[in-house]
Amino acid sequence: MQMNQPDLFDAPAPPLDDCATLLADLGEWVEHGWLRELDRSFALFLHELDPAAGAPLLLAAALASHQLGRGHVCLDLQAALADSPASLSLPPAHAADAAQAQFARTPSQWLQALRLDAWCAALRASRLCEAGPGQAPLVLQGPRLYLRRYWQHEREVRALVGSRLAPQPVAPAAHIRPVLDALFTAPQASRDTDWQKLACALALRQRFAIVTGGPGTGKTTTVVRLLALLQSMALQGGGAPLRIRLAAPTGKAAARLAESIRGALDRLPWDALPHGEALRPHVPSAATTLHRLLGSQPESRHFRHHAGNPLALDVLVVDEASMVDLEMMARLLQALQPQARLVLLGDKDQLASVEAGAVLGELCSRAQEGHYDAATVQWLQEAAGQQPPPALQDGAGQPLDQAIAMLRVSHRFTADSGIGQLAQAVNTGDGRAAQALWRAGLDDLRSCRLSQPPALLAQDAKLRALVLAERAAPFGHAHYLRRMHTTRPPDGAAPAAWDAWAGELLQALGRFQLLCALREGPWGVTGLNATVAELLREAGLLQGTQSWFAGRPVLVTRNDYGLSLMNGDVGLTLDLPAPEPGAPPVRRVAFPAGDGSGGVRWVLPARLQAVETVFAMTVHKSQGSEFEHAALVLPDQGNPVLTRELVYTGITRAKRWFTLVGSARAQGPVLAEAIGRRVLRASGLMA
Repeated sequence: MQMNQPDLFDAPAPPLDDCATLLADLGEWVEHGWLRELDRSFALFLHELDPAAGAPLLLAAALASHQLGRGHVCLDLQAALADSPASLSLPPAHAADAAQAQFARTPSQWLQALRLDAWCAALRASRLCEAGPGQAPLVLQGPRLYLRRYWQHEREVRALVGSRLAPQPVAPAAHIRPVLDALFTAPQASRDTDWQKLACALALRQRFAIVTGGPGTGKTTTVVRLLALLQSMALQGGGAPLRIRLAAPTGKAAARLAESIRGALDRLPWDALPHGEALRPHVPSAATTLHRLLGSQPESRHFRHHAGNPLALDVLVVDEASMVDLEMMARLLQALQPQARLVLLGDKDQLASVEAGAVLGELCSRAQEGHYDAATVQWLQEAAGQQPPPALQDGAGQPLDQAIAMLRVSHRFTADSGIGQLAQAVNTGDGRAAQALWRAGLDDLRSCRLSQPPALLAQDAKLRALVLAERAAPFGHAHYLRRMHTTRPPDGAAPAAWDAWAGELLQALGRFQLLCALREGPWGVTGLNATVAELLREAGLLQGTQSWFAGRPVLVTRNDYGLSLMNGDVGLTLDLPAPEPGAPPVRRVAFPAGDGSGGVRWVLPARLQAVETVFAMTVHKSQGSEFEHAALVLPDQGNPVLTRELVYTGITRAKRWFTLVGSARAQGPVLAEAIGRRVLRASGLMA
């Protein structure tokens, strides 16, 4: 096990019995950016609650709060002691700036003075910490320290998922088999396992199911057939149709789910199913956000729907479930009636939620190996006419294993697809294979190796060529801007013509996207947005330097229910004809209608209170989106946020072309380091 590295500064050993010294150090760490003010305030709050609480407890509380801000559900005391810089995402001593020299002590030095057994004993001795149910603000379980609320969320998710795992088939296998055969009529080559068909059969067996898989594996196609199957079973014998709802974490993800569902419904063999077209109205295509589904309350963490006022539904499908954090998953499960079915869709290998927890990834930690027990194998054979390969069968499989179906065949990326091969190499941590793919000259993979330093990025010829690409594939940002200028309707055109123009431009805008690992700095969203705007102005494609200008793409960063805009929605600023001669043009922001109609809605810029320019967006914000051409920008220095999951998510946003952007160092050691670093969020969900 790797141990803490000694600090460069010979500070005295920290006095573990001196809370005043610790609290003073916490203030210094906040100023240095190692902790948030929220973390320090939490420690101060606990000190006020119990002045007798020792420095070890206050230190643990501040670090537990710090870990929540980084997406961890708890503080792993053992990991923090073994390697504090890595565990806590603190900079190593040699990377700290000169201000650190003024510190009496660093976080690592405080931790070096502690031992695990003594630290746990100090926590257990305080009335502020308990081992389970109670009122204390902290909960210690083994080496994991929780803030009580998150310990409670974890317990609830584990219990509520477990309560839905007992086999309760919707119908006998003999009744299910004919409908499944009608839904899955495509011949399977060389007896290949039809994972979509098996996924449907698995999901019928209990009230909780997960369908996971990479891009293009058919998660939406599978769930549409599952819903048709569920309704067919419900209507047999004159039963009432099921109440089905579709949801996703963000507005953009919900819109994409609705669009995909509608396309899959059109491809369904309705005539071959019992009740035929009569089933179709009972398989919904409208989707909503989880916040809207649960009924978010203004200025509150609570929702209108909860255990005392559950959702009126029989089946809930949640897409992009990797983005659902622990607290939201707990709220969602609480709001479901005991007999309701929950189906989660998502890619277990994508980035986890921005908030605390990696629920889908943890639940699917054994999905690759299957672990289907004998009863499940028999059920699949009877209901679907197939069974998993022997390598995925396990007589000692756990109940959760029987509820998870992993789709393993991509219909988007063929065997010779560079994007597909690169995603696989990154996902397995094979850095050498990833580097070899860059050298292979594959048509859908490109490298944009920058030579200019960050301060001079706008002068880099390769970046300029990437951004200004228009006719030659793959597209750059210039594509939609040139169309904005060349296809503009005449001023006297009918409103429908302006709607059609805006709709075409929104589609063109979505063909290319710069993705960043960081938010700040020249390699982050802030710097890249400014650089790209400068390049486009120099090319004559943008005019004006004011905050709102024609051609400005914007990303909604907070749900706005009054405007029916959701976090993640992307709009485009356009100039409409002036109301009278000599007047300035009418500036509006066009957004997709969001109802799958292909229409456009126009919003006054002044009404948009939470938007940002989006020539570049973070990889996190891109989840739930796809682009014909995605370009991932890596910084020239390593960073804890650069992980295998981030690189994989960035790559798999691309449908036709993927470009890696960065300096030689970024595309070499920085990329290799990122591929080798996994997101391992501290949690006890599967413990």
